[in-house]
Formats: sequence, structure tokens, C-alpha cells
Amino acid sequence: MSEWIILLVSVLAAVAAVELVRRLLRSRLIGERSVLAGPLVQRCTWPGFATAIVAAVYTVYEPGMADGSANQAIQRAISIAMIASVTWLVIQAAYAVTDVVLDRLVTVEGERNRRARRIRTQIALVRRVAAAVIIVVALGAMLFSFPQVRALGAGLLASAGIAGVVAGIAAQSTLGNMLAGLQLAFSDAIRLDDVVVVQNEWGRIEELTLTYVVLRLWDERRLVLPVSYFTTNAFENWTRHGSRVIGTVLLRVDWSVPVDELRTELYRALRENPLWDQKDWVLQVTDTLPNGLLEVRALMSAADSASAFDLRCDMREHMVNFIREKYPESLPRLRVDAPR
Repeated sequence: MSEWIILLVSVLAAVAAVELVRRLLRSRLIGERSVLAGPLVQRCTWPGFATAIVAAVYTVYEPGMADGSANQAIQRAISIAMIASVTWLVIQAAYAVTDVVLDRLVTVEGERNRRARRIRTQIALVRRVAAAVIIVVALGAMLFSFPQVRALGAGLLASAGIAGVVAGIAAQSTLGNMLAGLQLAFSDAIRLDDVVVVQNEWGRIEELTLTYVVLRLWDERRLVLPVSYFTTNAFENWTRHGSRVIGTVLLRVDWSVPVDELRTELYRALRENPLWDQKDWVLQVTDTLPNGLLEVRALMSAADSASAFDLRCDMREHMVNFIREKYPESLPRLRVDAPR
């Protein structure tokens, strides 16, 4: 009976120790000074409690505390729980550390934004692969805790080659997607938050995994595609080498429109608009249309595609109002030659 009391006290002491560490990480002394404290508390609290409890039981438990058959089952269960809890804690701790890096990369803007998004994509995929490998190793360790499985180990290893071939053929599509995911991440073809056009749909890369890609469309829909789609089909990447985008506004107006006045007004409006990045702009007459109108094209640059879209809308609205108020005679009109 005293052995079970010692076991209970050990478990309570382990829980108290983890709770003390958790409170220290959340305190002003450590929590406000360490960027890692918050993610560790958020991700590792429950894995920490589980690991502490199992470790205390694993350390204190003695073979004589139970009958022979029950004792063997308890020891095996404790070993499996120990492997599972430690695996859970290691994965969550690794995610907590990488969360700090990913959070910092999210705030990077300007010219370094493309490199930051590339690193985010690679870290996200690598930690998924690492977690999968750790889980597979942990499951193998759990299985080998059974004597029957350990006795069959030699036979399993001898047939591993044939089983690998069979599994490879059966999971060809899944393996192809996983390899495609790694290829996309490390070839820099697409990154998280890239602006792409896929199947005539405009959106941003919201999630990139080893098997699928989630594209957040402009109207908040989600387009989910297998990773292999991006290695076998053509698509547009508007932020491949940078986030700057050139926006276009087309105006169809009468021949009487004063182009120089439009050009001056466009430049004045751009300088007052915070979405313009103060770099590129031009207004040109690009075509004479068969219906007797001129096509005037205004180009303007913005820091990213979302800003470029809003800037285009602002400038289109502004130039339409300007022409309607200042030069109403230049509004589009249809001329018809009446027969005499």
C-alpha cells in the first residue's frame, strides 16, 4: 500500500512541477522577456502534464506492485504511454519553436517579403515531414515493445523490399503528391501568400501541404487542388519575383478629349492616393476603336496585387468623374450618318 501512496505522491509532485513551470513562463519575469514562452505554454501544457505523469509512474513503478500477468501488461502500457507522451511533447515543442520564427516572418514587408514567404513555406512543410517521421518511429518503437512483433522482425525486414514495392505501387498518387509538395517548397515555384491565377481563378496561396494546396479566392471561396497539379499544369504567379504589380485602367472616350489634361489629372490623383507606391505611372492613347472612340490606357504601380486592384478602382472612378464634370463633351457618344 505504501508503494502506491509513493506513486500517487510522485504523480502529484510531477504535475505540480509542470504547473510551476507553466506559471513561470506566463509570469512577467519570463513571459514578457521571452518570445518563446507564450508558444511553449500554448502548445506544450497538456503534453507536458501527460509526460510528467507517465514519467513519474515509469520511474516509481516496481514489478512487485501487481500480480505477474497484470504486472507485465501494466509495464507494457506504461512503456507505450511513455513513448506516446514524449513523442507528443517533442512534436509540440518543435512546433512552438517554429511558430516563433513563422510569426516573425509574417510581419516582414517590402523587398524582403518574397524571401520571408519562401522560408515560411519551407519551414511549414519541413516540420510536417519531421512530425510524420517522428510519429512513424514512435509507432515502430511501440510495436517492438511486444515480444511477438520483435520475434517477427527478421521476417518483416526480409520481406520489406517486396512490401515496399507493393506499397509504392498502391500509393503512387499519394507519394507523387508528397514529392511534388517538397519540389514546390524548395524550388520556390509557389510560396505561402503568393498571388496566383489557376483555372481562371484569382487568389492567394493560403495553405501548402505535402498533398494539397488551398487557394483563397478573391470572393473568400477556397479552391483545393492536389500539389501535383502545380507541377503538371501551367499557372500564373504574380508575385514570383516580387510583390509589386502594375495596374491598368482603360477608358473609352471621344476624340475631343484633352489627353494632356487627363495625364496631368491622373498624376495629381496618384500622388494623393496612399495606395500608389510612387514609382511607375503613364497615360497613353493605345488604340482607335471602330465605333469612333479612343482607347486611353492608364498604368500605375502598387506594392501588391490587392493594393493594385483598389488603386485601379479608385483611379477609374476618379477619371470618370473628372471627364464627366470637366469635359462632358468628351464622353463616349455614338455617331450615325443619317441618309439624306
